[in-house]
Amino acid sequence: MSDFSEELTKTISEDDQVETSVLTGTGMYFPWLQKHLETVVTGGKKKKDFAQTTSACLNFIQEALLKHEWQQAAEYMYSYLQTLEDSDTYKKQAAPEVIWRLGSEILFYHPKSNVETFNTFADRMKNIGVLNYVKISLQHALYLMHHGMLEDANRNLSQAETWRYGEKSSSQEILINLVQAYKGLLQYYTWSKKKAELSKLDENDYAYSSATQSMLSDSWKTSVNICGLIKTPGVWDPFVKSYVEMLEFYGDQDEARKILTSYAYDEKFPSNPNAHIYLYNFLKKEKAPRAKLLSVLKNLYQIVPSHRLMLEFHMLLRRSEKEELRKLGLKVLFGVLDFAGCTKNITAWKYLARYLRQNRLAWVQEEWSSRKSWWPTFHFSYFWAKSDWKEDADLTCEKAFVAGILLGKGCRYFRYILKQDHQVLKKKIKRMKKSVKKYSIVNPGV
Repeated sequence: MSDFSEELTKTISEDDQVETSVLTGTGMYFPWLQKHLETVVTGGKKKKDFAQTTSACLNFIQEALLKHEWQQAAEYMYSYLQTLEDSDTYKKQAAPEVIWRLGSEILFYHPKSNVETFNTFADRMKNIGVLNYVKISLQHALYLMHHGMLEDANRNLSQAETWRYGEKSSSQEILINLVQAYKGLLQYYTWSKKKAELSKLDENDYAYSSATQSMLSDSWKTSVNICGLIKTPGVWDPFVKSYVEMLEFYGDQDEARKILTSYAYDEKFPSNPNAHIYLYNFLKKEKAPRAKLLSVLKNLYQIVPSHRLMLEFHMLLRRSEKEELRKLGLKVLFGVLDFAGCTKNITAWKYLARYLRQNRLAWVQEEWSSRKSWWPTFHFSYFWAKSDWKEDADLTCEKAFVAGILLGKGCRYFRYILKQDHQVLKKKIKRMKKSVKKYSIVNPGV
């Protein structure tokens, strides 16, 4: 790849004046474009006007990006820079952001790109698109973080934090809050490294006291930078987690609980399963009452019924003294196994098998009635019997027991397992056969 930053300012030379080039009024050289434009024909006429030329070029860039043809995309991108000269005011204002988004994507993935090239491109785009200065600075900082250049990233964020252009809008304020929050995240990273080092020091040493003071300073800076963002409606998982960890470290459990509760339940914030997960783990660590844990998991269940914490939710419900909660526990378990990603979860199948042995016939039939038309194919086909047995015999036995209860001894999955000669599982299969006869909902009482 020729240096992208050079291409941004390259001007035509006499040697470059060839028939296959396209020139603009400023003398910028656009290679490879002419031959493609010659193929763009509408009603027998070539698209030669400015708007149609840039539109065609943009289409070529998008196609190259979709095919991961980074070199070709870079070549078209160089040509697309003429949009900065568009006579349409709206398009001219939008051009810097479009160029930044496309160009940064190309430079991030191009095999011959490097940090220096990306930095040059980013700095020039900040000056061209002053309205997008903060946004570009933030994305530039993220790129530098990705490459481990944390000091440079922090410097970019500090510059963006003090940038002002025109009247301050609400969207600009959110961006500034986001910039400050990422500064806080970098400070948290420094704090966490010091925390790891602190565990290796003797509490009576001066070094320990010095490190503690330094950590306290970092945590205060993090707090100042993150607080503004996490009060704004949005999904701020890494910032909330980092801040809460600091609060817990310094023993401020009440503030940590307050932040997590607000993050999970404030109606101004979008629905976010992670918010409920963070709150549940915090309350669990605090040994909160079961009712509180159930309340949080119930909200998570309504958002992500297949989450791995649903098995914990099931166990809490199952131990409840209230019958309606124990019934909900069975519903939760069936719900988990409705999802393809959970079909081989042996714990879920064990829990369901255990529940079925409790002989809650009415509850089981209520849940089974809506599934009997599709679960047999989804879980209990002959194909799955062979596949499951080959992968995990223990899982297959648990599933076979459930299949026998729900579908009877004639179920192909159940019959396939009974025919297997497995020395270790022979007794288990024999017990399973007796249990299916006792608990089957197909022929109760048989």
